Parts: sequence; C-alpha cells; structure tokens
Amino acid sequence: MAGRIKKRKTLSYAKWGYIFILPFFIIYAIFQLYPMITTFIYAFENVKKAGVSIVNKGWNDFENFKFLFSSNDWLKYFGQTMLMQFMGFIPQLIVSLVLAVWFTDSRLKLKGAGFFKAVIYMPNLIMATAMAQLFASMFQSSGPLGALFYGGKGDISFFNSSQKWAQRWVVALINFTMWFGNTTILLMAGVMGIDDSIFEAATIDGAGPIRTFKDITMPLLMPIFIYVFLTSLIGGIQMFDIPANLIPNSTTGGSENQIMTVIMYLNRFLGTNKDYGRAGALSLLLFLLTAVLSFGVYKTTSTDMSAAKAKRKARKAKKVTA
Repeated sequence: MAGRIKKRKTLSYAKWGYIFILPFFIIYAIFQLYPMITTFIYAFENVKKAGVSIVNKGWNDFENFKFLFSSNDWLKYFGQTMLMQFMGFIPQLIVSLVLAVWFTDSRLKLKGAGFFKAVIYMPNLIMATAMAQLFASMFQSSGPLGALFYGGKGDISFFNSSQKWAQRWVVALINFTMWFGNTTILLMAGVMGIDDSIFEAATIDGAGPIRTFKDITMPLLMPIFIYVFLTSLIGGIQMFDIPANLIPNSTTGGSENQIMTVIMYLNRFLGTNKDYGRAGALSLLLFLLTAVLSFGVYKTTSTDMSAAKAKRKARKAKKVTA
C-alpha cells in the first residue's frame, strides 16, 4: 500500500547483558554454590571417603557437632589462629598508616615515592608457600638470622619445640611482610580521597599535624579501616599456607601443635581421616563464627563513625552560635 509507513525493525540489546554475565553464574554455581550446599548437607551426615568414592554415608543429625564441642580443640586452634593473626596485623596497621600519611603528604616532597610504593607492595605478589620456605631457611640455625640469634649452634633453633612463641612470631612476621604493602596502598587511596581543602581549612584554623590526623584523617578513613579489618579477619581465619610450610612436618601444627591453625585442624579430617561429615560441621561453624565476628566489627565501627559525625556537627554548631 502506497501510504503505509514501513516500520523499521529495531535490535534489542537488553538480552546481551544477561548473556555476557551468564558464564560467571554458571562457574559460580558449579564450583562454589554446589560445594557450599554439599558442605552444609555433609555437616549433618556421616560421610567418609576412600579416594573419591563414598564408603560410608548416613544421616546422623548433630553427632558431628557434638564431637567437635566435646573436645573443643577447634576453639583452641581458632584462638591460636587469631592470636598469630593479630600479632602481625596490629603492627601492620600501624606501619601502613604511618607510611600512607607520609607518602601522601605533599609538604614533604618525597623523592622516589613511586619506587618505594612498588617495593613495599612486591612481597604481596609472592606465594605464601614460597615466603614460608624463604623465612624457614633464614631462621634455621645455619641460616643468616639463625646464626645471628644463636651463633650458628646446631642444637638451638627457632624451630625446636621449646621455641613455641618464637615460631608464632615468625608466622606473624611473615603475615606482616606479605600484607603491609597492600594495606598501605589501600590507606593511601583513602587519604588521597579526602578533599585537600579540609586539610587547608584545618591548617588555617591552627590545627597541628596530630590534631589534624586525629580529628580529620582518622574519622574519614574509617570506611577503609572497616574494609581492611574485615578482610584481614577473614584472611586470618583462613590461614594455612604459612604455618603449614614453615617447619618440617608442620602440617601437623608442630610437635606440640604450637602453630596449628583452625584450617590445619580442618585439613586433618579431609587429608588423613577422609571424614567429610566432621569437616563439613567445622566448616559450617567457621562460617557462622566469621559472619558473627564480621557483623560485630561492622556494627562497632559504624557506631563509632556515627558518634564521630555527631561530635563534628556539635563542634560546628558551637562555632556558629559563638
């Protein structure tokens, strides 16, 4: 028909977004979601394997949890894990905060700052197993640090059973060395995200460096602190590679379990006994404990942020009324 307007066919791109993200959901469902659901089910079953074949399986209600709480070994090793984590994390946070403020202070005009940023981040690129082996060779009685502390005596070493705290400090030192560069970069990003006019206004008002750091830098860095603290907490609970490769036969946690972590304890059920039921129960407990601790940290720090904002508003109101 002559007067009819031919309607052009338009191409819809809406479906392509779903097509592009579909591989992620498929991989996530196969390699993460399905194992998580299976672990949850195993926690309430008696599941033992020989190789990849299940040789014993049956529903046993809460027997796996009763076994874990009857000995409370997992709580002991969880506490020991957190102890070694915070022995390295607290110095890491202090050093990283000092470096972040130092590198971002334009008044210092530091030379070669980019080079030092790259150097302090490099240990984070090395595998944890390799770092553990490196420190193990350094702290042996014949190694450079072992010779420095013990004079090269063959019968004295950081890795004797009598040196429990020394071994824990070595684990903490490795964690510090690996992660303080990453924490420094994150805190630097937070400091650089603060408007320079705020610091200029504080300087004009007569605030010194300490007062500026306390009342401006720290409160505005709190969101980054929350992220760093939560990721460090979760990473600490998952600590395995460093203590498992630090000393000979340390996959058992040392001669007296002095560097045993809760994930190494979990690995006993998977690697030696093939008891997937108890391993699933412990995994579920760790998941719940991690969720509770993370929520507690978030609520505590967010409350502190709200209190800090209220104090700043009160100060501004006082200045206006004055």
